Amino acid sequence: MKTGKRTYHYKKLDRHATACLTAAVLLALTGTAAAQDATQSPSSGNAKNLQAVIVTGTRAQNRTDSTSLSPIDVIPATALQSTGSNELATALARLIPSLNFPRPAATDTTDSQRPAQLRGLAPDEVLVLVDGKRWHTSALVNTDGSIGRGSAPVDLNTIPLSAIDHIEVLRDGASAQYGSDAIAGVINIILKHGAQGGSIELDGGQFQRGGGRQWLGSANFGIPLGGDKGWLRISLDDGHQDPTNHGGADVRYPQLGEKQVFGDPSVSQHNLFLNTQYDITRHVQFYAFGSYHERDAISDELYRNPYGYPGAVTSLLDALYPGGYQPLLQSHSTDQALVAGVRGTTDGGWRWDVSGNYGGNRVSLDTIHSANYAFLNDFGYTPNSFFDGVVSAAQQAVDVDIAKDFSVNWLPNAVTLAFGAEYLRDTYSISAGNPDSYYVGTSGVSGGAQGFSGYSPVNVGAWSRSDVAQYVSLETNLTDKLGASFAVRHEDYNDFGNTVSGALAARYDFTDRFALRASASTGFRAPSLAQEDYSQIGSLYLTPSNAGPGVTPGIYQTGLLPVSNPVAQLLGAQSLRPEKSHNYTVGAVFNPLDPLTLTFDIYQIQIYHRIVLSSTLSGLNDPAVVAYLAANGVTDVAYSSAQYFTNAVNTRTQGGDLVASYRSDFGNAGVLNSTLSYNYNRTQVSGVAPNPPQLQALGLQLERVSYRDIKGLLANSTPRSKLIFNENYTLGHWSFNGNLTRYGTFTAYSNSTYLLNQTFSPQWVLDIAGSYNLDNWTFTLGVDNATNSYPDTVIAANSTNGTIPYSEFSPDGFNGRYYYTKVIYHW
Repeated sequence: MKTGKRTYHYKKLDRHATACLTAAVLLALTGTAAAQDATQSPSSGNAKNLQAVIVTGTRAQNRTDSTSLSPIDVIPATALQSTGSNELATALARLIPSLNFPRPAATDTTDSQRPAQLRGLAPDEVLVLVDGKRWHTSALVNTDGSIGRGSAPVDLNTIPLSAIDHIEVLRDGASAQYGSDAIAGVINIILKHGAQGGSIELDGGQFQRGGGRQWLGSANFGIPLGGDKGWLRISLDDGHQDPTNHGGADVRYPQLGEKQVFGDPSVSQHNLFLNTQYDITRHVQFYAFGSYHERDAISDELYRNPYGYPGAVTSLLDALYPGGYQPLLQSHSTDQALVAGVRGTTDGGWRWDVSGNYGGNRVSLDTIHSANYAFLNDFGYTPNSFFDGVVSAAQQAVDVDIAKDFSVNWLPNAVTLAFGAEYLRDTYSISAGNPDSYYVGTSGVSGGAQGFSGYSPVNVGAWSRSDVAQYVSLETNLTDKLGASFAVRHEDYNDFGNTVSGALAARYDFTDRFALRASASTGFRAPSLAQEDYSQIGSLYLTPSNAGPGVTPGIYQTGLLPVSNPVAQLLGAQSLRPEKSHNYTVGAVFNPLDPLTLTFDIYQIQIYHRIVLSSTLSGLNDPAVVAYLAANGVTDVAYSSAQYFTNAVNTRTQGGDLVASYRSDFGNAGVLNSTLSYNYNRTQVSGVAPNPPQLQALGLQLERVSYRDIKGLLANSTPRSKLIFNENYTLGHWSFNGNLTRYGTFTAYSNSTYLLNQTFSPQWVLDIAGSYNLDNWTFTLGVDNATNSYPDTVIAANSTNGTIPYSEFSPDGFNGRYYYTKVIYHW
């Protein structure tokens, strides 16, 4: 750090004073709102009667967010649009305290398809639905050391904000209702419907420093079909963001200046989303929705300085990159989906829905502005761009859902019976890159494209699996005060077999204004095909001079092995099993005054056989390991290190959610909506399976799951708490929005020594915006991170010689203040 201790101390005081001042201002606004309790206008009570009917976590037709048996957040499109972000996941993270969406950098493609966490769990342990239909996952596997390592979750940012009516976030386990991936909860994105209304929007913004200029143009509109029989809604957007840069200079070579680019990637994207419905008869509807999304991203890798060039090719590299170079990873992602179905009702009151669902993601990778040292050494030249290969993932599903409300003589209210079945097929494939992207040679000079070595023929393959599921659920109000639901689901996967999940939920309304609710469920998450079959294996050549004592010179492989690989199995890998979970939630709903609603829920989630990416098992070129592999038939290829996925960990997550909302109607003086939401979340590794006997017998002191994973990535590297305080004030043509967020402490753990662990201070972030509505126009000016808050810088030993000053775990990133404007024409 350039600043001394005294300057840094004053900066911390200034930051804390700024945070306290902004908090005081917003709290004063809430105090003003609370003071209106005794003089509220008669119309202010209407808020209680306008609760949204929900469709997530229930198959009854009359549940609202305030009467639900489980905790659920309903986020309207207006709230999403009140943030300065055009990314769905970022907007959600600013509104929901239990959602974490960090901004990692220099992590290959993870910074362009960033994973989101719900309640501190893995990104692939939350199920994403669109209009109630399962959405597909990304083809990319997060194999770097960032949050969500080892997961291949849904890429939320492929869904344009302009297509969304509202979002329902179920904060409860829901495997019994929806199947795999719903351990942490469910995010159900409800699309805009109907032919009426539309909008055209143009957004632009710029960070105060470090680049990052952005723009987005979007439109959403409806078209009637067949008179009043149907409609088609079209959403499209096109946008671009420049990269940001907050890298530092290498303290070893100050003469080079600041060469490392460290920040958000450059991203261009194009979206088309269609949604349609048509009445075939009075009781039968055809419906369909689909999307096509393209994203081109360029991510920065670590800078290669000229003083680190291999001696054998230094002169050739000096001619090519005299001042050093920074490889770039270019990804072209194509995401597409189509859901089509027929639904209706019968004269007997049965509701039915039959649908087909396809979704897929394909990512083509290129390393540019790079070099292959082994290729350069052997042929006297090297390409500077490399085609690295393609990864693809897809799902196909057929769903049949049937429901009916039955009147039972001995119950005061109808019973909703729902049952159905699903056929699900997953596919995954890897295609090889060009040979120059993974070329190794026999010189001992480092091979493969610098930055990201391409997929070689040993990585390629195509895999598939299928699943058949059946479910049944019952839901009713047993009395006028007691509601209850029950669900059970059976799944049969052709790769690991059967699993059954069940759920119970109940709610008791002591009065019209106070209720208690509780739920208990079992859940599961099937290992993804990417976790079962993905591999990223590189090669290196050890010469007699660098092979080490007793090590035979030659080509050695290193990287991530699929669990079916014979070497992985000899090192302790086993076929992956599904994760199993036990979820418990207890909460209260309190509506002491018509404009005031309070909810509080505490939860515990125990996950058994959790799937994690193992630590890197190094030293496999040791003579004892080579002899062990040879004795078991592995003689055609040698390894120096390896990783694999494993069901080696049990975790326990405990936490609580508090949401308080208050609506103040000042009559001619406007309306103020105040919301305070808070999440506390703690995950601990409650058990680690013993090291495989194969590893123990080798005597290399290798641990399958590292200290950094146990203490950090699975536990404490996400904020323990998150507080969001929102004020939205409307007066005539004007509206103002303020959002103050406090991110709690988190810790980055080192694999080398606990002395390099670092706990980061809480961070306050204030977002403000003002809008003016004139006829059909809305003009908005806003500032995200108005106080220009930055997270703590990393300690010198963790800064990669000063070039990377911020942690990739920082929950709000490290880009600082962002100015933006929006212009919307709506009808």
